[in-house]
Amino acid sequence: MRKVIAAFNMTLDGVCDYTTGIPDEGLHQHYSDLIDKTGVMLYGRTTYELMRHWQNVLQNPTGKKTIDDFAISIDKISKIIFSHTLNDTNWDSANLSDKPLIEKVLELKGQSGKDILVGSRSLIIQLLNSRLIDEFQICIHPVIEGEGLKLFDQITDRIMLKLINIKTLNSGAAIFYYEPTQE
Repeated sequence: MRKVIAAFNMTLDGVCDYTTGIPDEGLHQHYSDLIDKTGVMLYGRTTYELMRHWQNVLQNPTGKKTIDDFAISIDKISKIIFSHTLNDTNWDSANLSDKPLIEKVLELKGQSGKDILVGSRSLIIQLLNSRLIDEFQICIHPVIEGEGLKLFDQITDRIMLKLINIKTLNSGAAIFYYEPTQE
C-alpha cells in the first residue's frame, strides 16, 4: 500500500507562506530527492498555481544546479490538482482530479506504486482531519514571522506523532519526519 506523505515548509511560529522560508541549495536538493522517490504529487489550486513558476525555470534555467534540478523534478512528477475553478492545468504532467480529495486518496493508496506526496496546506488539513496522512516531513525555518497563515490552524482533533528522523540544512532549517500514532 502506498504511503501519503505530507511535506511542507513553515516558520518556527507555524506560518506557512512560501515567501517566509530560506530556499537554499540544501532545501532544493531535499525536495528534488523527495519528489524523485514519489509517484504522484497532490496540489490544491493555489499552491499549484504558485508551482507553475517552475515551468519558467525549465525554459530559462538559472545556472544553479539544485534550483534547475528541482524544476526538472517538479516537471516530471505526475500531479493531480484539486480545484473547483480550473478548467485546464496547462502542464503536461498535471491533471485535474476526477474525484473528491478523500475518495481519490483512498483510490491511490490502494494502488501499487510509489508513495503519494501532498504539498498543499488545504489538502494536508483535510487529509489530517480524515486520518489519511502516513508521514509528515515538516521543514521548520529559523524564522519567526509573527503574522500569517498557520499550517495547523484548522485541525479538528488532537493528533499524536512519533518522531522518526531529523535532517538539518546549512541554512539552519530542520526537517522533522513524523508518523501519526494511535493515542
